Amino acid sequence: MMAKALIAIANGTEDMEAVIVIDLLRRANVAVTVAGESTLVTCARGVKMVPDTTIEELADDDTYDVVILPGGGQGVDALGANHALEHLVRRHHKAGKYIAAVCAAPVLLHEWKLLPASAVVTAYPGAESVLAPYTYVTDRVAVDGPFITSRGPGTTIEFALEIIRRLVGETTAARVAGDIVMYE
Repeated sequence: MMAKALIAIANGTEDMEAVIVIDLLRRANVAVTVAGESTLVTCARGVKMVPDTTIEELADDDTYDVVILPGGGQGVDALGANHALEHLVRRHHKAGKYIAAVCAAPVLLHEWKLLPASAVVTAYPGAESVLAPYTYVTDRVAVDGPFITSRGPGTTIEFALEIIRRLVGETTAARVAGDIVMYE
């Protein structure tokens, strides 16, 4: 069965963190659904994206192997204020599914009270104070149970490859990394 991923985007989402993750997961044959706060989303650097659906249109019975939250200050604020998205993320967390967040988005995991006190997380520099109750690391990608977190635009390829590793395995992650000439 094909792995399924949901990536939520909003106006102000960090362009690279959305586009790179979508691209690499699709290269790994992961079925990716892009859900936006509206039918047209303008990312932080002006890239316009047409989501597959809106967050509000997602059905309560939709399940994904991972829900992905990209960063970008304005985008994270919009995602954090979206109660339908919060409900969906909580439901997926309760089901033991992966939740992946990059840049400023790991702060949402704190705000939504999903992280256990012992969680190891990383995020964009400056988020340390909000994530101080946890074990904050400066690793490019941190994995703790169902949580995959990463630092920012420059770590997005590694972030996406870690999601691929968790969903479909090391062999596929290595193939995708080779296809994009990540390592030689």
